[in-house]
Amino acid sequence: MLSDSTASVAELKSRVLAFARERDWEQFHAPKNLSMAIAAEAAELMEHFLWATPEQSREIAKDAAKRAALAEELADVVIYALEFANVTGLDLAAAIEAKMAANAKKYPVEKSRGRADKYTEL
Repeated sequence: MLSDSTASVAELKSRVLAFARERDWEQFHAPKNLSMAIAAEAAELMEHFLWATPEQSREIAKDAAKRAALAEELADVVIYALEFANVTGLDLAAAIEAKMAANAKKYPVEKSRGRADKYTEL
């Protein structure tokens, strides 16, 4: 059984790719289609929180009966994102590292700590 503490991004990407290849689904996995699938699955995740206040959303996320459904939707989003990385040849870890570095410049701790403002408003 995989867990966050033991699985690597490379291993996850490999498992997702093998799953798609076993089913001959790569023919359908154009970047356009995968980007749309990511958006669709993200919307399904958001649906669980529709009309909830921020406090209610935290309670929904803690609810044992709802956690399995939330985990499934989140997994769908990540699976499609991993397959997008596979299809496009993007190095996901490198992309995350670069984006975090860019975000650190846009959102310096001394200006952004405790604030939800966009970087242009800091």
